[in-house]
Amino acid sequence: MEYRRLGRSGVLVSPLCLGTIDFGGLTSEEDSFAIMQKAVDGGINFLDTANVYNHGEGERVIGKFLKSRNLRDQVVLATKVFGRMGEGPNDGGGTRYHIIKACEDSLRRLQTDHIDLYQLHRPPMTHSQEETLRAFDDLIRAGKVRYMGCSTHPAWMVMEALSISENYGLNHYISEQPPYNLLDRRIENELVPLCQKHDLAIISYSPLAAGILAGRYGQTGTYPEGSRAHRWDKTLSASRITQRGIDVASAVDRMARERGLTASQLALLWTKDQPGITAPIIGPRTLAHLEDALVIMDRTLEDADRPLFDELVHPGNAVSDFHNSNEWMKARVVS
Repeated sequence: MEYRRLGRSGVLVSPLCLGTIDFGGLTSEEDSFAIMQKAVDGGINFLDTANVYNHGEGERVIGKFLKSRNLRDQVVLATKVFGRMGEGPNDGGGTRYHIIKACEDSLRRLQTDHIDLYQLHRPPMTHSQEETLRAFDDLIRAGKVRYMGCSTHPAWMVMEALSISENYGLNHYISEQPPYNLLDRRIENELVPLCQKHDLAIISYSPLAAGILAGRYGQTGTYPEGSRAHRWDKTLSASRITQRGIDVASAVDRMARERGLTASQLALLWTKDQPGITAPIIGPRTLAHLEDALVIMDRTLEDADRPLFDELVHPGNAVSDFHNSNEWMKARVVS
């Protein structure tokens, strides 16, 4: 098993991270337990969640599993803060007020005394990053958080955060969690070089492009019952599930069959072995989804195959828009 260093921390994590967005929701507690056990048995030691996943139920299920199986010290446990957890004016965001309270709530649901990687789920656009960074720093100094990271931040804000931490002697972000897959490669332009330069881990999400690269969608505008696109806002779905993206997915499927893999396995393998990527986050809804992903844990993308992917989507470009839920992203994909 190849384990990779988590940014500047030196902590070693598996090359796949288990995402848990469906736990406590579409995936029952029993099935969630089975998925987590299979993941740990398969060598995955990195779990990612967020307080907003099913309004805290995801964290509760994970906490119950880790405690009942005595596995807390066997995994690197990551969660996130920012999204709204209540109706009050201060029940969300990147303020000190919300972060400190949200951390205590997450610790209680996760049934642990510390969070290994605490991440800011979205960038704070309404106030200085200094307030956010000082709150994270205090949590680390109090022993409630081991490391801090950010998620879905523009490159300039990651750099600003690093500079603020350096200037005031605060703990630094060690990771960024952006959307990244073959259909949307825009982080390769600025974010990936930044993270490589400053030794930040990249824990990318949506490696299968929400199922597009797994062949989930055969046409635009019509989404299978139960699919993520069927549950999304239709405007969001329309800019992600494009005809060009579907065409690329079909080409990936043909390449995968030639190599004895499923389309989802080859797409995940490509993401896992891209420069700068520490661990893509897989989000299995079922045990079968996880079993499909585990196949590529010990596989390496062939160098001869890389140009074939670049011909499908040129480096740094996009044919589907996986940044369209970000307030800061102005560019839209025209496909």
